[in-house]
Amino acid sequence: MNENSIEITSRELEDLAPGSFLLIDLRDRTAYDHGCIPGAINMDPDALMAGECSLPADKKIVLYCKYGIISEEAALFLREKGLDACHLAQGYGRWALEAIQKEAENEERRGAIERSLTKKFRRDIFSRFTKAIVQYEMLSPGDKVAVCISGGKDSMLMAKLFQELLKHDKFPFELVFLCMDPGYSEDNRRIIENNGKLLGIPLTIFETDIFSSVYNIENSPCYLCARMRRGHLYAKARELGCNKIALGHHYDDVIETVLMGMLYSGQFQAMMPKLRSTNFEGMELIRPLYFVREEDIKHWRDYNGLHFIQCACRFTDTCTTCRATGESASKRLETKNLIARLKETNPQVEKNILKATENVVLNKVLGYKKDGVRRSFLEDY
Repeated sequence: MNENSIEITSRELEDLAPGSFLLIDLRDRTAYDHGCIPGAINMDPDALMAGECSLPADKKIVLYCKYGIISEEAALFLREKGLDACHLAQGYGRWALEAIQKEAENEERRGAIERSLTKKFRRDIFSRFTKAIVQYEMLSPGDKVAVCISGGKDSMLMAKLFQELLKHDKFPFELVFLCMDPGYSEDNRRIIENNGKLLGIPLTIFETDIFSSVYNIENSPCYLCARMRRGHLYAKARELGCNKIALGHHYDDVIETVLMGMLYSGQFQAMMPKLRSTNFEGMELIRPLYFVREEDIKHWRDYNGLHFIQCACRFTDTCTTCRATGESASKRLETKNLIARLKETNPQVEKNILKATENVVLNKVLGYKKDGVRRSFLEDY
């Protein structure tokens, strides 16, 4: 690496002497928690450039963001302040791709990852996965399930759990590992494909133009994108002969959704473990990670040294919106933080929220809706 260069490559980062540099991740906290370069600390780019962060003058400062735009700007700013700063060329996305490519055909690694699910993570992940399937009757003999792969840690783990279940289950069912490409960048597509190879997941990838369709929509593009994705997944799954689709929503998603509905929408409703489709007759949606905690999913990912994409959306591909997470994401983060604070004095708060969805006392509520019809307690008073 040229000492005056503002950029550093993934290979050059590996060659830096331990302790000689400080690695800083400038992505939002959600992306950082989803996966980061080992040893990196998370900093807010606005706080960094406002001079609110203390940085060592005797170490090289290596910055990275999602695709290398915000980090380059920050590195130039720090250099003007007299610090030895540079940024990772093409950001976390390219680093993750190169890290995965090195191991994509490593069958020994794959075997270790699979064994971890039935050994180290059997109680916290595999047993909770099977508990949800049994308790909510998600599978039946002869089912053909489209396991929907987004490329993130949750859906990839779900795929491995289904593979493990298929080895040991008492009745026959089929799996299709369905991955929709709504217009991913080349690097994001390759990250998903290489993770599939590393984990031994035979992906069935189909393409749509969803990102192009919603790109210029100003109001709620994420909501429309999500609805279109769901529709395309149902349609492709049915075309492949599937009668169920499986999504990777986990325990934390369930709890946060219940609380978000109460706080922001004025309604009490659960994220259901399974749903019959209203638009695709005979199709059903299941959520087999219903009892699996996100912290355990992260532990599995980090224990096995895996790297997944957090968001492959074109809206963040330019990195200009890395700091703008959107209203829905902001509300979810607020809710997540609220639950964390409540847990400090009540460790059972999450368990109680889920339990509340199973213990609704109908003669103690002012009203409810069923099949779109609103009812009042006065009707039976």
